[in-house]
Amino acid sequence: MYLFIFTVLLVLFQYVNSKNVLDKYETDIKTTKTENKTLKDSLFILEDKIVDLSYFNLDRNEDALSYFEKSGFDVSELIPFIKDELYTLNEIKGEHPLIPYASSEGRKLIINNVKLLNHKWIIADFSDGEFWGELFLTYEIIENKELKFKLVESFLYPLQ
Repeated sequence: MYLFIFTVLLVLFQYVNSKNVLDKYETDIKTTKTENKTLKDSLFILEDKIVDLSYFNLDRNEDALSYFEKSGFDVSELIPFIKDELYTLNEIKGEHPLIPYASSEGRKLIINNVKLLNHKWIIADFSDGEFWGELFLTYEIIENKELKFKLVESFLYPLQ
């Protein structure tokens, strides 16, 4: 009799324990599925934002890329070349030739970041550690793969 009662209690305990474990797994699976759906939705939203943000970007502008290819340039080498030429201007002694503002306290205004919009336009930002600003430049590739930059507009942020 004791053996029978012990066996029934053991089976009942196993049943309740297994049911609790299964219920927990089911809730975990449901939670994971809802989180997965939320993350997928967020991923689609971010992909759309990436497409929107990269609209004005030379790497994704087929017309601008074909303009360079028709001119006989290798685009994979040309884009880094243009950026390097702008960054090389930072090394010139004295004031930067494209930044129309004087630096303060012996610091030098240099170009920090460059974004090529298309086959003619560039946006760049500059700073000396204290003052910050942005430039809108046009560029042209002349003979012998030389670049000619022209400042169109500039802006210096006020100190706060």
